[in-house]
Amino acid sequence: MQVIVRDNNVDQALRVLKKKMQREGVFREMKARRSYEKPSEKRTRQRAEAIRRARKLARKQAQREGLLPKKRRAA
Repeated sequence: MQVIVRDNNVDQALRVLKKKMQREGVFREMKARRSYEKPSEKRTRQRAEAIRRARKLARKQAQREGLLPKKRRAA
């Protein structure tokens, strides 16, 4: 992973790096590797994540089809 520092603005480069790492899931993986996770707990977590992704996908699909109101952004 690479971030370019422009005009010696290290704070902005750090912010960009953190955002990239968050998007890649580096922090989540570091937290997961901190301690041992039993195989049964791992399966349970993965199932829950899969269900969450499926629900999110279904919600977005319903919004595109007009069955649900689109999420409004705060102004």
